[in-house]
Amino acid sequence: MRALLAAGGTGGHMFPAQSLSEELTRMGWECAMVTDARGSKHTGRIKADPIIEVQAASISPRRPIQALRGALKLARGIRQAKAFMREWKPDVVIGFGGYPSFPALKAAESLDIPRIVHEQNAVLGRVNRVFAKKATAVASGFEDLAKLPAGTRHIVVGNPLRDAILNAKPTQGEGLNLLIVGGSLGANIISDVVPKAVAGLTSELRDKLRVTQQTTARHLDAAKRVYAEANVPATLDIFFGDIEQHLAKADLIIARAGASSVSEIALMGKPSILVPLAIAMDDHQTANARALERLGAAVILPESEFNVQALTELLAERLNDTDWLDQAGRSAAKLARPDAARDLAALVLSAIG
Repeated sequence: MRALLAAGGTGGHMFPAQSLSEELTRMGWECAMVTDARGSKHTGRIKADPIIEVQAASISPRRPIQALRGALKLARGIRQAKAFMREWKPDVVIGFGGYPSFPALKAAESLDIPRIVHEQNAVLGRVNRVFAKKATAVASGFEDLAKLPAGTRHIVVGNPLRDAILNAKPTQGEGLNLLIVGGSLGANIISDVVPKAVAGLTSELRDKLRVTQQTTARHLDAAKRVYAEANVPATLDIFFGDIEQHLAKADLIIARAGASSVSEIALMGKPSILVPLAIAMDDHQTANARALERLGAAVILPESEFNVQALTELLAERLNDTDWLDQAGRSAAKLARPDAARDLAALVLSAIG
């Protein structure tokens, strides 16, 4: 059997596609993938062959000239995707959102190929909204899914996570381990504020701390200097290829609230301070973060309130409260769906009878 995966160019869309490809190939399926030039940079670990690059673009009615160019690109992408499907003959197409998934889903719709839409966030993305109602099913990462069209078949499966994350086991590190991640591309505000906030903690608390932080390249040297002056051991990098190991031993995590981040935090059963990306489409990161906040597993600190003083006070309060750290971790684990990839694969199989 053959499955064609279609995903956008960010880690949030590509990681679940990677997880599903791992699960399907274990089941003996052949997988191929459709993405765009941006997405091609994230396909190194996806078990799909071939990987087809098509033209895609976002369309904004507020910019008519760019919208026209985008529409032409999408039309070319649809033709490319349709030509590939006629040759490769997939049994099912799975779209993970992002504009690069549009050509594949549109081509599959016109060729009457079964379609599954997977939405990672707690708000249905704009491309997924276009195809949701006519899809065989919409699978979601969270129980609540805003902007879902009435009459859509909706099945909660969770967010498929990479094998490396699933196989990592929570461990107890030395002292208090604070992990800071800023999303797949880092985050300027987090990179700037966190080291200064940690430096503002009491010496007694700093003596217990061990910091691991993903930071932007331009903040790296300054962060090293701040932590050194505060006598806080810190492991800093712009990217961690073994992020699962750092997640496993963290006592508290500061992160954006992308779907993958929230799902990974839940799987590891870790307490967190979440800083939703303010410009995220439809404020979907805040909606994601609410899933943990409602369980008492996370504190949401909006970007508008994310400053050195506020974070120092919050860190002092939470790091000194071992009961909250323990309880919040246990509560986070209630949101975990370790079988998400398997359940999504079962839904894919059901789509073709």
